Amino acid sequence: MKLLFGTVSLAAVLLLSGCSHKEVYKPDNVKGEWRTAGRLSASIAQTGQSAAMLDNGHLLTSDGEKNIKLPKDFRLINANREWVITQSTEGNMVLFPADGTDAKVTFEFKRDVAAASIQDDVVAVLFANNEMALYSLESKKLLFKESANAPIAVDARIANPYFLKELVLFMTLDGKIVIVNSETKQLLRSVVVNSSEYFNNITYMNVIDNNLVAATGNGVLALSQKESREKYEIRNIVYATDGIWLTTKQGEVIALSPTLQFKAKKKFPFAHFVGLSVQNDRVYALEQEGYMIALSKNLLTYDVYDVDMDADNKIFIGDGRFYFDDRYINIQ
Repeated sequence: MKLLFGTVSLAAVLLLSGCSHKEVYKPDNVKGEWRTAGRLSASIAQTGQSAAMLDNGHLLTSDGEKNIKLPKDFRLINANREWVITQSTEGNMVLFPADGTDAKVTFEFKRDVAAASIQDDVVAVLFANNEMALYSLESKKLLFKESANAPIAVDARIANPYFLKELVLFMTLDGKIVIVNSETKQLLRSVVVNSSEYFNNITYMNVIDNNLVAATGNGVLALSQKESREKYEIRNIVYATDGIWLTTKQGEVIALSPTLQFKAKKKFPFAHFVGLSVQNDRVYALEQEGYMIALSKNLLTYDVYDVDMDADNKIFIGDGRFYFDDRYINIQ
């Protein structure tokens, strides 16, 4: 099944294509230039939440560029400290050891994989038709399978399955979190994040101190002792120990508590945010036209800086760094 990937509807595309002039964000005051801190060996070709691939096949993770080279025609799915998960042009899922050795593992699925993760001997796979499965890494045997409603169109940002001890959390393509026990191979429960019809796959998920935060492009869920939901048209979101920060399609930066209580909002007219990071006492929002907006966590104060980047650059956010094109800037 082929899916339509994107972040806007066809009607919106047609509407925008009929406009002769596009409004862009223009700051009133720019404090200075945010200088490039370093260079990569090549430009970014593919991006994901956990890693990126460069034009020369090198792997880029949150820790920086790694001494591992992947086939350039493979699609990067996920990466951790042990494995890099990719998909070949034939539809096989190919796992490369993160240490750069040749002991790769191939699952001959011959079908599109939307997301995948690995913990010990368990491989969790979300297929493009929204089917969930667990496999043994050693034997490649199918351990568990569960079907779900196939989506029509999805956001290209797809959250990978998440391991929480013996639990596997599948972030589905229709806005749900499906929780499976990897030891008993049983489905325990399903939690709805958002119920929009299109582009409603889960794009972000994080767990801190037994509080889970997940988001689609249309809303956010906080799950601890109770479930809380709020609707926002979300571009970027970050959950840290002291709160949640998100940017919206309306050019807003919004601060919430870990349980989604509203704290503050700051709007930047016509801003199109392409990256968000929280470091120490600041929130850093990267704007498409080449501006870094550094805000206080309460959003009361901010400074704007020039960044030497193009609007079409692919963005990857590492540990205290924004990567784009063939370079990066530090935000720590």
